[in-house]
Amino acid sequence: MIDRMHPDRLSYPESPTEDQIDILHSVRVPDPYRWLEEIDSERTKEWIEAQNKVASRYLAAIPTREAIRARLQELWNYEKFGVPFRRGDRFFFTRNDGLQNQPVLYRTASLDDDPQILLDPNELADDGTIALTGIAVNDDGTLLAYGLSSSGSDWQEWRVREVESGRDREDHLRWAKFTNIAWFGDGFFYCRYDAPAEGAVHQEANYNQKLYYHALSTPQSADRLIYARPDQKEWFFHAEITDDKQILVLSVHHGTRRENAVFIKCLQDEESPFIELLPAFDAEYRFIESDGPTLYFMTDLDAPLGRVIAIDYTQPDRENWREIIPERDDSLQGVRLVGESFFAAYLHDAHSRVLIFDKDGKSSGEITLPGLGAISEFNGRRDDQEIFYGFTGFTTPGTIYRYSLQTGENTVFRTPQVAFAPADYTTDQVFYTSKDGTRIPMFLTYKKGLLQEGTHPTYLYGYGGFAISLPPSFSVANLVWMEMGGVYAQANLRGGGEYGKAWHDAGSRLNKQNVFDDFIAAGEWLIENGITTPAKLAIGGRSNGGLLVGACMVQRPDLFAACLPGVGVLDMLRFHKFTIGWAWTSDYGSPDDRQAFEILHAYSPYHNLKQGTVYPATLVTTGDHDDRVYPAHSFKFAAALQSVQQGDAPVLISIDTKAGHGMGKPIAKLIEEQADCWAFLAANLRDGDHGRSQPGSGS
Repeated sequence: MIDRMHPDRLSYPESPTEDQIDILHSVRVPDPYRWLEEIDSERTKEWIEAQNKVASRYLAAIPTREAIRARLQELWNYEKFGVPFRRGDRFFFTRNDGLQNQPVLYRTASLDDDPQILLDPNELADDGTIALTGIAVNDDGTLLAYGLSSSGSDWQEWRVREVESGRDREDHLRWAKFTNIAWFGDGFFYCRYDAPAEGAVHQEANYNQKLYYHALSTPQSADRLIYARPDQKEWFFHAEITDDKQILVLSVHHGTRRENAVFIKCLQDEESPFIELLPAFDAEYRFIESDGPTLYFMTDLDAPLGRVIAIDYTQPDRENWREIIPERDDSLQGVRLVGESFFAAYLHDAHSRVLIFDKDGKSSGEITLPGLGAISEFNGRRDDQEIFYGFTGFTTPGTIYRYSLQTGENTVFRTPQVAFAPADYTTDQVFYTSKDGTRIPMFLTYKKGLLQEGTHPTYLYGYGGFAISLPPSFSVANLVWMEMGGVYAQANLRGGGEYGKAWHDAGSRLNKQNVFDDFIAAGEWLIENGITTPAKLAIGGRSNGGLLVGACMVQRPDLFAACLPGVGVLDMLRFHKFTIGWAWTSDYGSPDDRQAFEILHAYSPYHNLKQGTVYPATLVTTGDHDDRVYPAHSFKFAAALQSVQQGDAPVLISIDTKAGHGMGKPIAKLIEEQADCWAFLAANLRDGDHGRSQPGSGS
């Protein structure tokens, strides 16, 4: 997998600097590439085009790239199924026949019959850049509300389709973002924002989300405002309807904080006010289902690993609450009430277990999972007699299982056929010690027998934020990496949700440096245990994981040979000024706060690059109009890194056009981007010291 090319050093496009200095908490903070925040200006567009030319020329010249791309495409070409769900007398699920850019939504009266296409987003754009990003079928299975996103944007447009005829009704809703659909009566509840200012669709900060009710066959302008809080511009809303259609349960979130509030409203009286059932934002409360006036919640109140409680909304005082499922030693990830049983998904050392409890909390069994892996989705409603769920592992493609509530039988419903032999690979879980002595889990997946043969190119992946866990999951990209002779390592860092609230809190806000220490310690463990060497070690991550990569390569450039920061948060002093970035202050802290500023300034990748340092070979990737993590993060970081890099290690940025943060990205684009990444690593991981003469193409 190692290419040995010896071109001249790269010549990068000009990235002019400006004398922009901010005074933040009495500290002078230079920002010489501020002009790249104007992503639609002519000179930024010219810069993007020039950078893409350099990156494309370099990547296309790597001899193994085409073989890597071809193998990715070959392996990606397998049938993929979504987890079915039932509404009325119909089942619904998604399917991709292999290389379709977007999965297709199907309907069927029986899962044993041939399904019919209900919605094929591949017909909406020749290049596959229109994605189906949200679906909600009404209770009798006759109407589908569906959300579409263009070019990877978080903005959605919602329409309504008749399931039987496949005909779209006239309903058309715009400016929806971060919303679900809750059907009720002849319409549904949803959340949206006011229309952004002209020219600021992908840049303007998103504040003041509002809850509306849309009556079918009426224009959006007639939608009824149900709830808004102009005095709390940072609140998000998530509406759900109880099974008996009596109560609207409104979860209220403040940014990305785990802690939320819960308000309820009687649906039998349009004029009834919202009752602030749980107003304190003192814990996470996740609504499960209802039994008459009893509302069941999953919560971490007085239970950092999670438990299930029952609240009678007619007697809401805390002394009347009942604990149904106590906290256990594993982290509770989600709960479904199906039939008369709770199905509780736990993470045990970052891999899944599913335990079953009756409505009084008595344990009644466990769903036996096929190995070390994770539940990807769990579908079942109160009146269902079966549950469908997805299971995946590092060498187990997403398989759909069917569990009968009546018999307890657990059978494979759909299993994909991928052109590789899972028995040729193995997964180990190891534990290592971070800088402060904390025990951190990490998965290693590789070809059997590989580790007896010496050190190997190793790709270390992480995230470490927002209470998001990284359990085992199948990836064609990672499989190709292992076929190339590489080791795939996935570290379960603090800041994630693998061990509950305390684990997350230990890696957020003023404790964020712990996450970087955990990742650096993972790299050191891989080297100390003879898995790899600094010259063969690469790191990667996306979004918050892009921040992880940027911070670690800046803090320990000697430890890694190559870095892949994707759609990363890289300017930690201005992240809160664009799109939804303000919401991340719950995890990062706010630059406007002096204490948080000192921490953020100390690790912000963009601000801590140093002139004359030998940094690893770096391929930055982003979308030209990412409206989740504003692409100027990547633009500014790449420009600054190119200017300070010492030695010949390449610093490239590949900017995908008609692309956003990654949601709904067409398979064709995914394959091309992954081929670039693996080819870049193939050209830059090798024996010997890194940071000297680098392989790659000339200018």
